[in-house]
Amino acid sequence: MNVMIFTSSPNTDGLTAACGSAARTGAEEVGAHVVMVNLNKHHIGQCKACGNGWGPCRNEHECQVNDDFQGLHTSMDEMDAYILITPVYWGDMSESAKAFYDRLRRCEALKKGKNIFVGKPVIAIAAAGGSGNGLTTCLSTMERFLTHVKAEKFDLIGVTQKNKVYKLSTILNAAKEMVTVSQYKGE
Repeated sequence: MNVMIFTSSPNTDGLTAACGSAARTGAEEVGAHVVMVNLNKHHIGQCKACGNGWGPCRNEHECQVNDDFQGLHTSMDEMDAYILITPVYWGDMSESAKAFYDRLRRCEALKKGKNIFVGKPVIAIAAAGGSGNGLTTCLSTMERFLTHVKAEKFDLIGVTQKNKVYKLSTILNAAKEMVTVSQYKGE
């Protein structure tokens, strides 16, 4: 089973990174092949709302803005499950996460038939450092994205500095369970 884990924080040693590490460990412990992607290490610009607002993303399901988006989008075809992890900035996902998921939503949400998310489980994790404020609104935005792309919502997890000890364990166990359940379904 192939699992792609997206993180989107410039801090490679913070709460978001710890969440990614826990998710990776959990998935690998039950035999998944994990691909880690830190969106901050890729050049992914914002959606340009091409043409009349829908450019080729609506009908051709490809974004015409040339950057690292195309390679990541294509590589997602080989995945069986996803884990999306973002720090919480101003009650929302990080800017790198928003840019990537906005463009991904436009390319995938209106596909006829099967898009890269249909029938595939996804865990969404919001990591709020500092005060922990904005966690619920960030998870709500992530859930709305998953609804638009017709993903199977396996779990939505909020993590703060105050609850990180047991939530990192929760993330590890959620990743293990997602892989285990998905492998069992495929048999």
